[in-house]
Amino acid sequence: MKIKQLAAMRRISLALILPGLAGLIVSAMISVHYLDTMPRWPAPQQLRTVPRNIHGIVVYQTAAEDRKLDRFEYSSIGVFLPGLILGLVYLEKWAARQPRTLEEDEFLVGDYQ
Repeated sequence: MKIKQLAAMRRISLALILPGLAGLIVSAMISVHYLDTMPRWPAPQQLRTVPRNIHGIVVYQTAAEDRKLDRFEYSSIGVFLPGLILGLVYLEKWAARQPRTLEEDEFLVGDYQ
């Protein structure tokens, strides 16, 4: 691969990884907030009947809150994983372009006397 293609691959990878990671962090913050504020038993009068297990503790939320958090988590993962895969491909291509150093050659050939 050419250097410009590698640079573009790196930029795209970072453009996907960073927002995906930020989304995962925000969804974890929302989950912790839910853990602090949501009831730990069903509250039908508030429509909080959908259970969510957060760190081993079950809290009850509305169906809309459940859909919102699920969509946020899955979209964050959907952005993060392609960026991660592209980043791994970039690292593999980048390593293939690097010249071998003398130490690597000695390690591969070896002098076993």
